[in-house]
Amino acid sequence: MQTEAISHVGKLPPVPLTLEGASVLHQMLRVRWAPWRALSREERGDLLDEAADALLALEKSGSAAYSLLGHKGDIMTIHFRKSFEELGAVENALAHMRLWDYLEQTTSYLSVVELGLYESTGKVYAQLAEQGIAPHTPEWDAAIAETTARQREAMHPRLFPEVPPARFLCFYPMDRRRGEQKNWYQLPMGERQRQMSEHGMVGRRYAGTVKQIITGSIGFDDWEWGVDLFADDPLVFKRLIYEMRFDEVSAVYAQFGQFYVGQRMNAEAMREFLTV
Repeated sequence: MQTEAISHVGKLPPVPLTLEGASVLHQMLRVRWAPWRALSREERGDLLDEAADALLALEKSGSAAYSLLGHKGDIMTIHFRKSFEELGAVENALAHMRLWDYLEQTTSYLSVVELGLYESTGKVYAQLAEQGIAPHTPEWDAAIAETTARQREAMHPRLFPEVPPARFLCFYPMDRRRGEQKNWYQLPMGERQRQMSEHGMVGRRYAGTVKQIITGSIGFDDWEWGVDLFADDPLVFKRLIYEMRFDEVSAVYAQFGQFYVGQRMNAEAMREFLTV
């Protein structure tokens, strides 16, 4: 019955539905230590007072700062906002802060919180096919809009999350492979749904120790997704990501960018970090 319905309406779209929420910006910064040390103690104190006040204000609006471990930078900031316009305002405010003259932005990452709806997509596509509604017709578009609106309301807290208070953050970008023999985007939707379901089961086992936020960056940055993991114990990052390496979607199709690990830094910790 379903096969006949699909044949009647034509080939169903291969693209799963997604929900988009908060706009997110990661900034990786390096301290220009030589000119910073050249300032007098009083000058550094004035700049740190201003920066501490700015960080407190930013935290109330959905930002956080982390001291980075390793050579990739000294500080990482993450900003959750309702729009790209608000992210632009954050960038502008930071650029006008005097401490910014002593920081060098080594890289950044722009994305939006994204929830994939593989299961809901399969159901609604099948229902529309059984009703004989062809893809991308007004009737189809109205049904899809109704589905996503309902899901968006139910998922609102996940789409616009607060920065978790965990002590550590692990951020990394990733792609799904498009190789000569293995191409994620040519798999049937049902197979992609199966693999993502198995992948998600691993993450759910760590729900009590790690908070995961997935962001989509296709069209916004150099990779397709960004992953933020928040935990009080950084060893959880290794265990979770290592275990996920063994499920099919990661073992066959995942490609990873650079990893950034940092420790949460409030205003007082930032003062200590920059005190020389």
